[in-house]
Amino acid sequence: MDSFSILDAFDIAIAALLLFYIYRIMKESGTLKVFFGVLAFILVWVVTSVILDMKLIGTILDKFMSIGLLVIVILFQDQIKRFLVELGDHKHWSFLRKIFRHSKPTDGSLSARQHILPIVYACMNMSKTHTGALIVIQCDMPLDSYERSGDIIDAMINSRLIENIFFKNSPLHDGAMIIARDRIKSAGCILPVSHDRNVPRALGLRHRSALGISQATDAVAVVVSEETGHISIAHKGALTTRLTTSELERRLSQIIISE
Repeated sequence: MDSFSILDAFDIAIAALLLFYIYRIMKESGTLKVFFGVLAFILVWVVTSVILDMKLIGTILDKFMSIGLLVIVILFQDQIKRFLVELGDHKHWSFLRKIFRHSKPTDGSLSARQHILPIVYACMNMSKTHTGALIVIQCDMPLDSYERSGDIIDAMINSRLIENIFFKNSPLHDGAMIIARDRIKSAGCILPVSHDRNVPRALGLRHRSALGISQATDAVAVVVSEETGHISIAHKGALTTRLTTSELERRLSQIIISE
């Protein structure tokens, strides 16, 4: 009996730690509302079915529980995708990635800096001329579906090319540019638009698209405002505005090198 009680208490402690760990990851990935919604539904189901023994409501909720996983996946597929990306990319699992990586060690910080500088330089020039731009940089999560929504370029990262694409008379200037695997993959791409009510009304469609892609994926998006020339960055569902070029370089270096 004593051994059963100890094992039972240990089981409860492990379950509590697991829930807390999931809570922390979902909080970081911005999917906390889904966590609380599922938790509230399970609590109602336990109270009505187990504690109060309400047979009719319990039976209805049992049916919901049997198909609940499928419904949750359909309704919250974007949030679940972000949670799984955050789970796989969490710092506590970094040692596993190192074990399964067979590539030769390279100077990642130097390589990242070489590809970040042309982007920063282009944004600086476009900011001075009030040229609107939206640049999405892939991290771990593939952006193939978004790349196919625009015109494939597949060119080396070059500041002049970036500026030419976003020149106001260019046919591709209205869409987003996607940079992946150290190359400009496509331009004129269509991105998901964020409907977050906390976004200031003064910010336009480019900023909402940048925030939308950062909510749907782990990518980082850089925006140059056509109206003000201000530079903004969106990552993990957070939008930071009015960045200087030095701040932009520092933020991109931190995000890309860590990824």
